[in-house]
Amino acid sequence: MSDGTQRRIRIGIDTGGTFTDVVAFDEGDGTLVTTKTPSTPGNPADGFIAGIEKILGIVGATGDDITAVSHGTTVATNKLLEGKVEALGFITTEGYEFMLEIARQSVPDGYGNSYFWVKPDRIVPADRVKTVGGRLDFTGAELRPFDEEGAVAAARWFKEQGITTLGVCFLHAYANDEHELRMRDILRREHPEAVVSISSEVLREYREYERSMTTLVDAAVKPNVSRYVTNIHERLDGFTGGRPIPFYVMKSNGGVLSADEVVHQPITTVLSGPAAGALGAALIAKVAGFPKILTCDGGGTSTDVSVVLDGEPTLTTEGSVGAYPSKIPMIDVVTVGAGGGSIAWLSPEGTLKVGPHSAGADPGPLCYAKGGTQPTITDAHVTLGRIPPHLLGGEIPLDVEAARRGIEALADDLGLDFERCATGILEISAWNQANALRQVSVKRGLDVRDFMLTTFGGSGSLLACRLVDILDLAGVVVPPNPGNVSAFGLLTVDVKNDYVQTHVTKESGLDFGAVQAIFDDLSERGRRALDKEGFAADTHRFVRTVDVRYVGQAFEVRVPAPDGIVDEAYAAKVADRFHTEHKQLYGYDFRGDPTQQVEWVNLRVTGIGPITRPEIQRLPRNVRHDGGQDVHVPDATVREAVSGRREVCFDAEHGYLTTDVYDRAKLGAGDQFSGPAIVEEFGSTIPVHPGFVVRVDDFGNLVIRKEGAR
Repeated sequence: MSDGTQRRIRIGIDTGGTFTDVVAFDEGDGTLVTTKTPSTPGNPADGFIAGIEKILGIVGATGDDITAVSHGTTVATNKLLEGKVEALGFITTEGYEFMLEIARQSVPDGYGNSYFWVKPDRIVPADRVKTVGGRLDFTGAELRPFDEEGAVAAARWFKEQGITTLGVCFLHAYANDEHELRMRDILRREHPEAVVSISSEVLREYREYERSMTTLVDAAVKPNVSRYVTNIHERLDGFTGGRPIPFYVMKSNGGVLSADEVVHQPITTVLSGPAAGALGAALIAKVAGFPKILTCDGGGTSTDVSVVLDGEPTLTTEGSVGAYPSKIPMIDVVTVGAGGGSIAWLSPEGTLKVGPHSAGADPGPLCYAKGGTQPTITDAHVTLGRIPPHLLGGEIPLDVEAARRGIEALADDLGLDFERCATGILEISAWNQANALRQVSVKRGLDVRDFMLTTFGGSGSLLACRLVDILDLAGVVVPPNPGNVSAFGLLTVDVKNDYVQTHVTKESGLDFGAVQAIFDDLSERGRRALDKEGFAADTHRFVRTVDVRYVGQAFEVRVPAPDGIVDEAYAAKVADRFHTEHKQLYGYDFRGDPTQQVEWVNLRVTGIGPITRPEIQRLPRNVRHDGGQDVHVPDATVREAVSGRREVCFDAEHGYLTTDVYDRAKLGAGDQFSGPAIVEEFGSTIPVHPGFVVRVDDFGNLVIRKEGAR
């Protein structure tokens, strides 16, 4: 360091499909510094380390100044989204070999809209499923003994076939894990090179199909996540000459976990990057005074959307990534293959399609000039003038002509002119994102017109105005440094561990002592984990929740449960909260109806270890940012922020418009201007369509609304 003073630098780093985003938080003076670097899909750890080196150089620090690194990764997410799942094997209870084939018999959007729907391929085909004899009942009591010989035969068969990634899910193992533990011991002995996940460690909940799928997803991502996290951890220590740097990985539930534990729980990272973005956006919107927001996190491979109410992202245990359900606690994020690198292509029916396959960072879009052969969303934006002919403030030049040639070739195949093809690519992408936003809002019983849209990520704001038109949103909030919101979010989250135990019992028949014992056991598991993470006992916090339903329902509502001793009054409080939540979600409840009983299903405890969060600073009025310094300019006008003009096509009908380009770094709190306009900053571009007004709020957010909007 330049002054020889020891500093305390905490780093958040989010690896996306195209760029790796980095934020450094100085715990001493509270300053935040952001940057980006290209991702390295061949080995994402290379981009991670390059990002650390770059941010240390910017802030003038060394590895000795790093107090912790928190990481959000899409390694698992992208693997599942693109269907790149390695050969898996599945071991289950005798007689249940077709569990995955039967699944839930659900059809997307109902039969009315799915006449030609074909069930997707199973994560494990039927010929790689083996069964083992033995049976437990729902209480965990053994009905038939475990078949040791059958287990050995199954293990040897998978070894002979060269299948080294296996998931094990036996009937009712959530109540008694003995048979699964014996199966794992046999696999370790007979097939030691196999990577194994067992359902009693991944998800101690009933419903065999969902538990099986969650276990198999855990197994599917375990080899990649383990190699990746271990590699990064080892390379991080190189910055300090061997001193271990605390390394945390973002979990889907909105917390972080040490890398050592993530290796054993890779399923918890399937929405790692998207969860960090939702949390960062939630904090920014709460401080700025927006209680209801939808988030739109656009990256290179995908776009992730979620709902935030009063500063808290909504949680679910019914999530999925791509075609794979993952029944773990996670921020309610819907992911669609509509990122900046999503490929535009001609379907066999002769129609234009966009995504889900992505050009990623390597070879990337045509305009990257790195060997890409198919046009992408980014190519459409750059040829229409919506983004500049370079990225990252000029670090990455773009080949506009190569992008144009690729789109022209696609346009010829479709019988369209260039502008209609390029704007058509963006229109399809906008509707893909809009449908995802409807899925987390309208389909949850929320009126989307009451929400602001918070856009971030490198490509998240490019279609913001069109989304307002499609969904009739209240407006858009674009935070400062939107390309780094996910990395910022990593610095705002606590360490969290979730524990669950199925305990299906009617409220009238609850054994309060048994429920108390389960809560105590789950809390003790959380306490041990937090001790292991290095948190002092007096900082531990535990949050209880219960999954509750009316008797006869096939779904549950997750409701908060108070601390304290479980007794009749305690159960009444849980039931009261359930009635309220049920009515809010579904429009009715059975409060006071003696014929409708409440039933408890799952007991949950979340153990939380708190961290210090960075604060979002309010900007003084009439301030400009020059060379990283705030400069007071009493008579500053918004025209000073105009850095140039260029021709931009916002829609094919009106063609190209001469459009002002604003340098966001020169915009100050209180500034206001109207579209058409382009706002540029390092790592992100915001096209403002005609008919929209932009205002800079006191925290530097761009608040975009339609002219005359409420």
